[in-house]
Amino acid sequence: MMRRLYQLNRSVPTAQEYAEILEIEEKWLGQRICELTAAAPHFASRTALFTALSERLRDEEAAGSEADAYIAEHATLEQFKVIVGEFAVDGLVESLSHLPIVPRLPHRAGMSVFRVLIDELGCGNVEQAHSQLYRDLLTELDMSTDLESYLDGGNEESYAYVNLFHWLARRAPAPETFLGAYAYFESSVLFAFKCYAVAAKRLGISHDKYYTEHLYIDDFHSKQMRTALMELDAERGLDLAKVWAGVELTSEVAATATEAAVAKAREVAP
Repeated sequence: MMRRLYQLNRSVPTAQEYAEILEIEEKWLGQRICELTAAAPHFASRTALFTALSERLRDEEAAGSEADAYIAEHATLEQFKVIVGEFAVDGLVESLSHLPIVPRLPHRAGMSVFRVLIDELGCGNVEQAHSQLYRDLLTELDMSTDLESYLDGGNEESYAYVNLFHWLARRAPAPETFLGAYAYFESSVLFAFKCYAVAAKRLGISHDKYYTEHLYIDDFHSKQMRTALMELDAERGLDLAKVWAGVELTSEVAATATEAAVAKAREVAP
């Protein structure tokens, strides 16, 4: 199902195919996003939400995960390549799925998001675009840089990882859900990508900039996303429960994708 949705998200769908997209997304996310929104804490203010987000990120970093520890400390080169291959469906098109959120936001909030996306796209410098950094990594690992070669046999969880942001940017009813998701994601990468950078160094991989660049630039990105939330709040007020639902949903999907990729690597390249 997620592979089919990924293909549809990369197409110009017919009316029938668009109805199929909506049907898949409703089955996948409809009930879950309602549950997360209803279960969100009551935040007295935007500041209280930001404090809760910071505490959540701190706790997640302190707890770590078995999957992250395995990548950093134990993954062999062949296992690392399996994991890199799993996330190629994202890395080779990084952030392009996010672009539709910009016209859905008021001007100032949209510009804060766009500043992040400009960085993701290398500020117009092809060699610095994050997708090109992923190509450089794949090339060193003697892996294909053709996206089509990764579309068969990938984990459903890996496709879900990308499909989530297509939904958040294009079809989530409230843009707050995207902003919460992206605010969480840009902040969590500051510790979540450390295991990949450590593994690349341990394995003697020189083209590790895809990971180290995120550890550098995403501090700026996380601040920009909080600015986007502040600007939307100033424009028309925030639905804080929907912001938090985006945080929770993205945390779930990202963690599940990483765990599935590591499990696959350990199975196919023991």
